[in-house]
Amino acid sequence: MASHRRPKQPSRARVTVLTTAAAAAVALTSQAANAAPSEKPSKDEVKAKVDKLYEEAEQATEKFNGAKEKQEKLQKEISTIQDNVARGQAELNELRDSMGLAAAAQYRTGSIDSSVQLFLSSDPDDYLDKASTMDQLSAQQVDALKKIQEKQRELAQDRSEAAEKLKDLASTRTELGKKKKEVQGKLAQAQKLLNTLTAREKAALAAEQASASNESAGEALGAGAGSGRAGAAYAWAQSQLGKPYVYGATGMSSYDCSGLTSRAYAAAGVSIPRTSQAQAGIGTKIYSVSQLKVGDLVFFFNDLHHVGLYAGNGQIIHAPRTGTVVRYESMGTVGGPFMFGVRV
Repeated sequence: MASHRRPKQPSRARVTVLTTAAAAAVALTSQAANAAPSEKPSKDEVKAKVDKLYEEAEQATEKFNGAKEKQEKLQKEISTIQDNVARGQAELNELRDSMGLAAAAQYRTGSIDSSVQLFLSSDPDDYLDKASTMDQLSAQQVDALKKIQEKQRELAQDRSEAAEKLKDLASTRTELGKKKKEVQGKLAQAQKLLNTLTAREKAALAAEQASASNESAGEALGAGAGSGRAGAAYAWAQSQLGKPYVYGATGMSSYDCSGLTSRAYAAAGVSIPRTSQAQAGIGTKIYSVSQLKVGDLVFFFNDLHHVGLYAGNGQIIHAPRTGTVVRYESMGTVGGPFMFGVRV
């Protein structure tokens, strides 16, 4: 006879587990179906990110330039002090030798006096104090000892100053290395982003930049040439159009922003500081664009990390950033606010 026993029902706990698992599976499947595939950033998005990285790299570049300039200045100062110390030591040795010869002559004649003996065996400062009351020195010996005393003081001061500057130099070199790494890191990040673009996208970006520069050039050339030394600096900058931006460069094959402006004014016979921040502190400040003249220095961003030369009609000539060349550009597309101009 067939069995009529009912099949064993699953426990309530097992039903709950199975139900939960099934719901999770359905949810995951639904999420997978609805999730958008990972999208590659657009050309404009890449450009915006790259421009930001280049701006940060330029900020670090101007700090790098400042540290490099300080290093060069310290090296020159240290070299001068070391030369002074060498000359001073030679003079001191000569003074001591002359005193020694005088003592030797007195010894040979048996007339060496207590004053020379004291000099040869004790500190000149202490001895001069004693000699002033004992009247044991001749006028010539007093003069010689005073010269030795003064030369010793000068040498001690020079050596102390050299030691401090050497410490400052070591600190500056450390800062220089950090800023160089920071710049290189930003540029590497930017290049990595640019590498995500197709050849067609890269060509499109280059074409956009070239078109904008050509339009700015037309506007600038319509403003005419400058005059005086500002005009001479501007004319020289025009001769550098098309040369690439390289951080830390001052020509003649490449430039960064302040490298171009400092070299342009040097070509006009005017020495100005190396960095944009230092250049902002010279001359007469001009806050209205309408008051600017061709060749005036123009500064951008709140920290003044970018500088160019005014080209007229709201245009500038400058070395913008890595990946570009010396070119014309509208002041409104530099990427940061115009702060003021400087007439040198």
